[in-house]
Amino acid sequence: MNLVQIIDSKGKRRVGLVAADRVVLLKKATTTRDLAAMAIAEGKKLVNLAAALSTSATEDYGAALREKRVLAPLDHPDPAHCIVTGTGLTHLGSAAARDGMHKKLAGGAEDLTDSLKMFKLGLEGGKPKDKKQAGVQPEWFYKGDGSWLVGPGQPLPLPSFALDGGEEPELAGLYLINGKGQPVRLGFALGNEYSDHVTERQNYLYLAHSKLRHSAIGPEMVTGPIPASIEGTSRIIRGGKTIWEKPFLTGEANMSHSLANLEYHHFKYDGFRRPGDIHIHYFGTATLSIADNVKTQDGDVFEISAPPFGAPLRNPLKAAKPRYRPGGARIL
Repeated sequence: MNLVQIIDSKGKRRVGLVAADRVVLLKKATTTRDLAAMAIAEGKKLVNLAAALSTSATEDYGAALREKRVLAPLDHPDPAHCIVTGTGLTHLGSAAARDGMHKKLAGGAEDLTDSLKMFKLGLEGGKPKDKKQAGVQPEWFYKGDGSWLVGPGQPLPLPSFALDGGEEPELAGLYLINGKGQPVRLGFALGNEYSDHVTERQNYLYLAHSKLRHSAIGPEMVTGPIPASIEGTSRIIRGGKTIWEKPFLTGEANMSHSLANLEYHHFKYDGFRRPGDIHIHYFGTATLSIADNVKTQDGDVFEISAPPFGAPLRNPLKAAKPRYRPGGARIL
């Protein structure tokens, strides 16, 4: 079952189920977060509660997408209580691209770079056989709060100081922290964990800077389990024509870490288990256009699709004007 959040044709916020080219609207809950909170309080599965609350009212899904009335599938009314994060070097195809960017040899040519050392740790200990034991820690990064998250069709800002604005097609986990301070996975969504790869290429210690960018998820949230192996397609469209296209693989079968291990190493921190908070966590990528020497431009459209997730995630790149200039902070 796939859930979406939309603004209906009357201008009201609604949550609904995707049924082919229609969205079946739900009653009582107007947001995915509210629906999840109801399911937790009533001890019901999210999918069962959504089915029970479905109504006869529907919306034209295609029209809602074209009119940009489809929202991110999960958010929080207070953006400060939505935490957006991610893990890297988790996919079997990602280490080569990252290693090619860093080229930071610790010694002789036979030695591994820091990126490959981290990737090797994941291969060796990212999927512990005993599920009650923690595996090795992954690379981890912070992307911002809910104000840094954009919905389907909305522009991904290219800051004036950025050296690059590149797509990262990923699987994102969507979570609500329950009243007991425990994370509850609501589902998964396609994500574009958009980053500045040229900045990161300068020095891998610039990773934190390269990740402090907006990102996008949606349009749909898949509830329940997903396939172990998922093949999708990542495209860049310029002037109505596809200038770059490549398949990407995700899902646990294509990862060096289990999802449970990645979740543990994120939520083990007390500050990430604050009741009522929303978390959007990106699980890593295997495909980057910059690895094929693609230079994105203002107006390019990123398109990410994969069969289990329904409609593709599309977002244009939009150059932003400077909003803060050198000179330091004001002094009171």
